[in-house]
Amino acid sequence: MNQRTLITVAAASLIGLGLAAAPAAAAPKEKCFGIAKAGQNDCASQLGTHSCAGQAKLDNDKTEWKYVAKGTCKQLNGLSKDEAKAYVKNR
Repeated sequence: MNQRTLITVAAASLIGLGLAAAPAAAAPKEKCFGIAKAGQNDCASQLGTHSCAGQAKLDNDKTEWKYVAKGTCKQLNGLSKDEAKAYVKNR
């Protein structure tokens, strides 16, 4: 195989992999509270103690969240946004 053919085949393979992964990335997601490990939350705390991803201090803090595939939060023993708000209100 010459170099040009090899490059063409490699490029086609990479494009194919990118197209195959696109539907998974476009899948609907939801915020799931109480499942993030320390330093692995996706964004701001429910309490407003920080406003950035990766700043959770505790594992499974009910005020921290991660995006998960829609419909899987309960399987992970997480809380919905409304449940997390009620948790904060009743603290």
